[in-house]
Amino acid sequence: MNKEIIIINNAVKKFHETTALNNISVSFDAGKIHGIIGRNGSGKTVLFKCICGMMPLTSGEIFVGGKKIGKDLDVPQNTGVIIESPGFLPNYNGYKNLLLLASISKKVRKDEIRKFIEKVGLDPYSKKHVSKYSLGMRQRLGIAQSIMEDPEILVLDEPLNGLDKHGVLEMRELFLELKTQGKTMLLASHNAEDIKILCDTVHEMDNGDMQMIIGR
Repeated sequence: MNKEIIIINNAVKKFHETTALNNISVSFDAGKIHGIIGRNGSGKTVLFKCICGMMPLTSGEIFVGGKKIGKDLDVPQNTGVIIESPGFLPNYNGYKNLLLLASISKKVRKDEIRKFIEKVGLDPYSKKHVSKYSLGMRQRLGIAQSIMEDPEILVLDEPLNGLDKHGVLEMRELFLELKTQGKTMLLASHNAEDIKILCDTVHEMDNGDMQMIIGR
């Protein structure tokens, strides 16, 4: 039986009179890809931000890897994240951006950074500034950033947004490869085919409520 790596108990998040998360209780097993679907404003991004410690719950609790977010630690350890549009310094190239980010944790060598840039289909030696990147290229660089420190968990909010058909196929293959390595992924997507191909479980969110629609 797979270990539950993320556990959410009675999670409520309110913004004044608006309830973004309505008493959600759910758990996610390690080593699987878990799809989260729902229209814009359904609560997906808010849930991801709460899991990642970017936003406190109004009430309830979230455990990641057995640690309570906001009590045992502020942000989950060993987690790669894409939430909303990846933010990079526009006047640096992709390698320089990732090098600066990697210098914070010092977990990744310079040669490894280039390997991950290449892994997502970008030129690791390109001098092009990120300001000149297409949306798809920014997404690829965001994926490289999220995986370069070899995290145990990936929290990915619309990671394939802006990619062309070829890019989507490449990144699907990458995500499935990461799953074979034992990674756990939470994946929000509006694309039904992404969910069908990639996900072991699927939960749907609507007006802050969540229900499982596929589990295996």
